[in-house]
Amino acid sequence: MSNIIKIENIIKNYYIGTVVVRALRTVSLDMERNEYVAIMGPSGSGKSTLMNILGCLDTPTDGMYMLNGKDVSKMEDDQLAEVRNKEIGFVFQTFNLLPRYTALENVILPLIYAGISKHERIERAKETLAKVGLADRMDHKPNELSGGQRQRVAVARALVNNPSIILADEPTGNLDSKTSKDIMGLLDDIHSSGNTVIVVTHEEDIAQNAKRIIRLMDGEIESDVFKAVNVNA
Repeated sequence: MSNIIKIENIIKNYYIGTVVVRALRTVSLDMERNEYVAIMGPSGSGKSTLMNILGCLDTPTDGMYMLNGKDVSKMEDDQLAEVRNKEIGFVFQTFNLLPRYTALENVILPLIYAGISKHERIERAKETLAKVGLADRMDHKPNELSGGQRQRVAVARALVNNPSIILADEPTGNLDSKTSKDIMGLLDDIHSSGNTVIVVTHEEDIAQNAKRIIRLMDGEIESDVFKAVNVNA
C-alpha cells in the first residue's frame, strides 16, 4: 500500500451555542508517499480545518483518517501527540521557535520528546541544520537570525525526526519574495529527497510549486488536479 494518507467522508462540525458550523462536509482523498500537494481555498473554505485534521491537531466529527496505516480519527489526545511527534513535521508561518533557545536547541526539541539519547540528538540536529544551509548559525538565537533563516530552523526542526509527512502552513507568509523563493526551493529539495510535502496556502504562486493542487470551497473539495509532468524538463 503506497497511500500515506487516506481520509474517507470526513465531517467536521463546530458548535456555537445552538448554531452548527459545518467546516468540512464528507471530504475524501488519498495521498501517496512522496507526493507534493498544495491545499488551497479562501477564508472559510475549510482548508485550515483540514490541515488541523491531517496534522492530528484535531479530530473529525465523523469519518475515517488513516495515516501511514494507522486509524488516527478516533485517537485520544495523548495518542495523537505521539503520532504528531513521530509522523508529522510542522512548518508554520510564524516559525514558532522558542526565543531563548539557539537554533540547535530548537531543532533538538522534538528528539527530546522522542526519547533519543543526548549524543544522538545533538548529532542529528547538527546534521539537519547543515542540510538546510545553517551550519554556521547553530548557536544563534531567533532574534539573531533573518526571517528566512528562522524559517530554515523551523524546516530543520520539522525534518529532524524523519517524519512521514512535512506539513507547511503558509510557510512563506511572513517572508519577502526572494526569501520565499529560497524556502520553496528548500521544500522542493525535501520533496526530491523522498519526503511527502503538504503545503497549505492562499497564494497561487506558492501552490504552483506543488505537483498536485486541491482546492476547497465551503467545506468540500472543489477540484483536485495533478499537474502534467514535463518529460523534456
